[in-house]
Amino acid sequence: MTFRSLLGKVSLVLASFLLANSLEAATLVVANKAEATVSLVDLNSGKVAATLPVGTGPHEVAISPDGRLALIANYGTGPQLGSSLTLIDVPGVKVVRTIDLGDSKRPHGMVFLEGRRALVTSEATKAVIEVDVEVGKVTRSIPTGQEVSHMVAVTPDGARAFVANIGSGSVTALDLKAGKSLGDIKTGAGTEGIDVTPDGKQIWVTNREGDSVSIVDAKTLAVIGTVASAAFPIRAKVTPDGKRVLVSNAKSGDLSVLSVGEKKLERRVSLPAQAAADKEGRLMGQFGDSSVPIGIVIAPDGKRAYVAHANSDTISIVDLTEWKRVGSLTAGKEPDGMGYSKVDVKK
Repeated sequence: MTFRSLLGKVSLVLASFLLANSLEAATLVVANKAEATVSLVDLNSGKVAATLPVGTGPHEVAISPDGRLALIANYGTGPQLGSSLTLIDVPGVKVVRTIDLGDSKRPHGMVFLEGRRALVTSEATKAVIEVDVEVGKVTRSIPTGQEVSHMVAVTPDGARAFVANIGSGSVTALDLKAGKSLGDIKTGAGTEGIDVTPDGKQIWVTNREGDSVSIVDAKTLAVIGTVASAAFPIRAKVTPDGKRVLVSNAKSGDLSVLSVGEKKLERRVSLPAQAAADKEGRLMGQFGDSSVPIGIVIAPDGKRAYVAHANSDTISIVDLTEWKRVGSLTAGKEPDGMGYSKVDVKK
């Protein structure tokens, strides 16, 4: 071995060590769709601390405000319509309970309203349900009347929720106090990803079939801008400072960074993850060689983003100051929805 090659290997090991030891003392909760499991990834070490069983087809994750609870949507697979949620104690590394949703089938997008109440979309019933996770029961249902109500986001004051409806190409605005719809906003074909700016003024929505991102005024419910996107934009996540929106592009396999102030594309970040050869059992197997980035989580300090690649079984670590992929994590098969818990599983 030459001195140059030895130096190169030492540098690589040192870089990996520094990356692992610069990660947060927190936990990334990852839903593995093809395994019916959830991985608890210790972000301080970059390793999976535990793998827990959940229901069939776990798609999305919601984390309680204190970071101690993780709620998993068991969506089901194929003709099997999921109708349950799994509640996980993150620091305790255990399943607390399975919540039966009854007739509310195909649960998907979720968000905690506070420590024990969560909103969950129910695609099969064209509604958003409210669930008391402490007693494990559905407490109310608010109809959207739209096809495939998929993801949900809530304004910071908790007054309104916005639901992305894939089949209807629309966003439904909900008055949470009154428990009713305020109307539907036509956005674009395949409306799926959705997030609210920290000031509560704008809703950013991805239209996966239209390759575009719509911007909705949260007060007037009018579309105030549209930005062209790369192929199959599937998730949107606003940075904590409210200045940018990250969009995962499932077909083109990269990450778009959009400027909130200028309402335009700022840059694209390459995510060179290798697609797995095994396509069996994967919902996104039809996307060919794309690694299919979907779920996005941003650390509270805004310095890092984590992007789950459903077709490569990896999670990209993206530096949001240098705007580049700086490493990766491994969870289970077909990772998708993720949640960031500020609680360390070792405590």
